[in-house]
Amino acid sequence: MSVMPTSNSTPTTTSRGALPLAATLLTGTVALYITLVAFGNITDFGTNQQFVRHVLAMDTTFKDEDLMWRAITTTWIQDAAYVAIIVWETVAALVLIYGTWLWFRRDDLRARRFSTYGLLMLMLLFGAGFIAIGGEWFAMWQSGDWNGLDAAIRVFVFSGIVLIVNHLPSGQARQTDT
Repeated sequence: MSVMPTSNSTPTTTSRGALPLAATLLTGTVALYITLVAFGNITDFGTNQQFVRHVLAMDTTFKDEDLMWRAITTTWIQDAAYVAIIVWETVAALVLIYGTWLWFRRDDLRARRFSTYGLLMLMLLFGAGFIAIGGEWFAMWQSGDWNGLDAAIRVFVFSGIVLIVNHLPSGQARQTDT
């Protein structure tokens, strides 16, 4: 760590602190993860397309007639939902990659902003989309074959932890000349 005196002889640090480094690496990890998820969904379109179709159709749930009115069995609507998910994942990946790049460039304010946008996009997708809508509205929790709640919770929690790390104060005093 190097120390540079300011005009009032108070030392300030010029090295990278541990928390910005952690934010950089963790944001980069989430960016890598969602990039691979989006890439996989694009290059192996059919696998998760079937997942989305089964969840929306509710065809592997308990088939409670009080809930089955919620099922969406029209394939073009199911496929449109799946494409929307892929687009959302891709945009989130790009935003997080940009946020990671800004962290590397030490543009902490913009890095924090863009990382926050990307992480919130993931938390909305996995929290509101998969846990709330898929899990509860379409009763995905009832399916033994097409239940993605565990994976959704992992991504939601991991993204939330990274979001918290991104917003922790770095502990480095920043001196400005007045």
